[in-house]
Amino acid sequence: MYARVITAQYQPGKVDEAIQRYHEMILPEARQHKGFTGAMYLVDRSSDQAIGISLWQTEADLQASEERMAALGAEMAKVTSLAGAPRREMFEVVYQE
Repeated sequence: MYARVITAQYQPGKVDEAIQRYHEMILPEARQHKGFTGAMYLVDRSSDQAIGISLWQTEADLQASEERMAALGAEMAKVTSLAGAPRREMFEVVYQE
């Protein structure tokens, strides 16, 4: 299994808007891609930070979704007042319970 991890810093007070956009823009698209197995969106309201994690069956599935998901992420960034560029990373999941 593989994971895409995106860390974002939002302008003060914009986390709730980011949560809504993640639910409306990112998840529906991710669900349509082969190999998508789930997602989490973690927020720290006190620091206006968020971490989005999506899980994929194979590295190939993750890579195949990257272009479209990156484009959606850029679109989301325009409407949610990011304080800087989000950091995108990919990992192999070696343990999950």
